[in-house]
Amino acid sequence: MHVNVTSEIGPLRSVLVHTPGPELLAVTPSNREDYLYDDIIDVEIAQREHRRFVAILERFAEVHHVRDLLTETMAIPEARELLLTEVMNVTPSQPLATDIERMNAEELVTMLVEGREEAPGPLARHLNESSYSLPPLPNLFFTRDSAMIVGRHVLVGSMRYGVRWVEELIMKVLFTYNPKLGNAGILYDGASERRFNHTLEGGDVHPVSADTVMIGFSERSSPAAIDHLASLFFAGTDIRNIIVVVMPGENTAIHLDMVFTQVDRELCVVYPPYFVGTERLPVLLWRKGSDVVSEQPNVFAALKECALPMTPVSCGGDRRILQEREQWASGCNFVALRPGVIASYSRNEATLRALESSGFRVVPAMDFLGGDVKVDERDRVVLTFEGSELVRGGGGPRCMTMPLLRDGL
Repeated sequence: MHVNVTSEIGPLRSVLVHTPGPELLAVTPSNREDYLYDDIIDVEIAQREHRRFVAILERFAEVHHVRDLLTETMAIPEARELLLTEVMNVTPSQPLATDIERMNAEELVTMLVEGREEAPGPLARHLNESSYSLPPLPNLFFTRDSAMIVGRHVLVGSMRYGVRWVEELIMKVLFTYNPKLGNAGILYDGASERRFNHTLEGGDVHPVSADTVMIGFSERSSPAAIDHLASLFFAGTDIRNIIVVVMPGENTAIHLDMVFTQVDRELCVVYPPYFVGTERLPVLLWRKGSDVVSEQPNVFAALKECALPMTPVSCGGDRRILQEREQWASGCNFVALRPGVIASYSRNEATLRALESSGFRVVPAMDFLGGDVKVDERDRVVLTFEGSELVRGGGGPRCMTMPLLRDGL
């Protein structure tokens, strides 16, 4: 298989996911902020919700799991050596390195994902304290963040926080060595980037057509990284237009996909205060061959300039209270399975009603998976699933999917 993604909505053929597991147990009320969590998650419920989501994906695409691909890849000596060398650079520990040498592929992958607790010394035992010699990866189920496909190229994220750096290394090794993930090369290697002001995460990168990408300048993706990425796009790909949305400095909107996602041809779901009215965010358009960016009246004007007209659907409907509540619960965060067929948490009822007003049919996952409801080729459908625990991680269906292959539009 060769990766290829030139839009947010083209029919999904292959996707990378990770079902959350014991690594989530490391997140506690006292350390949740260190792991970038606002709350703690019930692991068993989260797994059940994620399995239901994966079952939906499997009706449309081939689903690859990070653990499976990484276990396969660790059988390749060069891949194993690169990953372990880089991991030890991030978390140096000679005893840990010695233990790793004895591990088989499955044991190694389990440790990389779930972490390795450090044996407590006398003081730690007395104080009932614990620590990790290798921290776990409780954010790994948000596979979109640490790698992106634009065209046939791979972008490896340069994660803003060190607790996610091993995720970058995993993605770099997978896309370098696993034959199931054939690609035209790693265009942007964030796993090798350690400068504080050069960060890039996949929630901010939206390929909306073969020649246009939207990027959020956010707390997680910096201007320096976007400048560098733009030069790579313009020099080595078909990208000719970059639309930059200047995000607010608020933890409710850490990525662009928390306030904007495309759901069909000429249709997107947005958090209204940021895109309509006096509070709207600054939007810039950067064209290939130009040394300057031009400020646009709004995101819709910028999209129209790139021959991509879009009409917004309001997350939370017309009421500001519901807009705020549902945006917090990933009400803007959809993944398209094909144009006009999208997956969503079922909890954001006002947003779902707004989509119904735009011609979508809301279908619970159980009805779809059980065969009670059919989805025809020309239907506009929202397939909904429970996500009461998953949403506590701070993301939605787009965050939990990294498309590997989409058909062109």
